[in-house]
Amino acid sequence: MNTPSSAQPLGGERYLVGVDVGTGSARAGLFDLTGRMLASGKRDIALFREPGAMVEQSSTDIWSAVCASVREAVEKAGIAPDQVAGIGFDATCSLVVLGEGGKPLPVGPSEDPERDIIVWMDHRAVDQVERINAGGHDVLRYVGGIISPEMETPKLLWLKENRPQVFDAAWQFFDLADFLTWRSTGDLARSTCTVTCKWTYLAHEKRWDPGYFRGIGLGVLADEDFSRIGQRVVEPGTPLGNGLTERAAAELGLAVGTPVAAGMIDAHAGGIGTVGVDGPPENNLAYVFGTSSCTMTSTREPVFVPGVWGPYFSAMVPGMWLNEGGQSAAGAAIEQLLSFHPAAGEARALAKSRGLSLPVLLAELAVERTDTLSDAARLADGLHVVPEFLGNRAPFADPHARAAIVGLGMERDIDNLVALYIAGLCGIGYGLRQIIDAQAAAGAPVDRIVISGGAGQLDLVRQLLADATGKPLLATRAEEPVLLGAAILGSVAGTAFPDMRSAMAALSAVDRTYQPSGGKTAALHAARYDAFTQLQDLARKIR
Repeated sequence: MNTPSSAQPLGGERYLVGVDVGTGSARAGLFDLTGRMLASGKRDIALFREPGAMVEQSSTDIWSAVCASVREAVEKAGIAPDQVAGIGFDATCSLVVLGEGGKPLPVGPSEDPERDIIVWMDHRAVDQVERINAGGHDVLRYVGGIISPEMETPKLLWLKENRPQVFDAAWQFFDLADFLTWRSTGDLARSTCTVTCKWTYLAHEKRWDPGYFRGIGLGVLADEDFSRIGQRVVEPGTPLGNGLTERAAAELGLAVGTPVAAGMIDAHAGGIGTVGVDGPPENNLAYVFGTSSCTMTSTREPVFVPGVWGPYFSAMVPGMWLNEGGQSAAGAAIEQLLSFHPAAGEARALAKSRGLSLPVLLAELAVERTDTLSDAARLADGLHVVPEFLGNRAPFADPHARAAIVGLGMERDIDNLVALYIAGLCGIGYGLRQIIDAQAAAGAPVDRIVISGGAGQLDLVRQLLADATGKPLLATRAEEPVLLGAAILGSVAGTAFPDMRSAMAALSAVDRTYQPSGGKTAALHAARYDAFTQLQDLARKIR
């Protein structure tokens, strides 16, 4: 692909930096203006777990990891810092709590001020969620009718009720991506993506709803004219402040004034890095398959889907509405499932001896035992898994749902562990199919799935998902589409491209397509999907 003419006036070779902060690590990728990643850096970040479904992190630790990752990527690429045309950030939708001057505040009973982040997966606010949902607030129409404990207003309410001294002392409450852009530029602007998807901001009306905040017990935020959660809200890719401050530039190893884009939630950056391939965005469902999974569907008009978050205006593709589904545990559900099996220890030792992760080993063993990738589902004969270990995010919005496993015998061998692995992957695929079907019934059909995320990189996984959903599945040329999505934001802030859509079209492309199988394989998945929904229903009735 040729370098776009709009980038030529920048002078010399110019590059983009995309930064992705996931649950377990911070990563940076350095891209050229064709979308090719030249180098990357990665640093692990700490995760603290407490009783009561509490999960916390440190913004200091995360910023340090971000800076080290960016410096590593730039050094590996061997470019000069002033050749970076722009930088974009994405991150998990975690809540950062800072006191005056940006001082971290403790969000949990550890009283450690460095633990100033309530992580997205933290479910401490289930009681607050139930009370909020009972109120029937109008803004809930835009989160699928039911708010989730993974969103920020229930977490804020939990803080106010359980740690009032921290709530009162807080200077700013940030979504993590907005914290990163503030830390880079000093600009307090929030991204439409973060506050619309996780904070109940009404982007299509460009306003917060004071009645909602007063109705749920957070009226103080409305009384302050929302100064602590965002008075200026801008679209992703908007250049912030005057670019990197002197302090941030020194820490990141980049030039002062390097353009910084308003950021995004990590899954949505994966959407930006994928849905622009091969046709209009509304044809493609972005599926980010990592520790959790997210589905993102773009529509030209708002579509209300019960149990699916949104519709959110301009939260991903500017000017389009977004519906967001997903599974609270996806890759993590597979890891949890495998850990129960008697052969797990033996298999981990074998995987380690081959330099592989356990899922990759099991996938390789499954491929060895079948003639084609589509035949792998037959290995799970009699085994059925509903992998809802952390509830059902969509389409039922049921945080109390739990996993169901049927068909286990007395087997203790690795072959049986392979079968359980395949059954778990099928369960992930059937959960994805439920979301697709629910959205189509509401008026938001899609033609195909575009995959990204670390758990979705194997050919076996991709083919199983195509077969389980009955939809063609596309893999993009970019090895790291989430990082590419963040870099796309930076490309717009740095004027390498005039707008998001042109950047998406120029920087992403299809690499491979996995077609769903027909015949006996399709019939097998139809029968297994029926069993999946029956198990779901039974588990709900028992509970």
